[in-house]
Amino acid sequence: MTSSVAPAARVAVAAVRETALSVEEMLAAVGDDSAGAVAIFVGQVRNHDRGAAVASLAYSAHPSADALAVEIASRCAARPGIVRLGFVHRIGELVVGDLAIVAAVSAAHRAEAIQACEALVEDVKSHLPIWKHQRFVDGTDEWVGLA
Repeated sequence: MTSSVAPAARVAVAAVRETALSVEEMLAAVGDDSAGAVAIFVGQVRNHDRGAAVASLAYSAHPSADALAVEIASRCAARPGIVRLGFVHRIGELVVGDLAIVAAVSAAHRAEAIQACEALVEDVKSHLPIWKHQRFVDGTDEWVGLA
């Protein structure tokens, strides 16, 4: 069944924020009685990267990031079977274990939800202007996503 709801209206939330992220908030945002499935992705800060121990990191975003987040989410919301979707990407200082991104998609069926959630996260990683400044336990650091 194809929804007559415009893709942008299916976007529950699409944003960058400096405050802690919540899986429960995202699940509530995409919840809908017409959805038979909800897929969720949670990205968190891990304690290592390419063999080096990570101490902390900071995400920074271009001023256009919120507007681009809505565009990215709207493109994904146009996929067949999507009921609601959303994501929030964290910016600011994070430590190991903090949530960096939470994305969720509700859809008529599980395959649609899972595929759309993966596509949403990949599109965010590829197109949202967010940069990561990673600091390692040994005192070195690196910027990721500048190129």
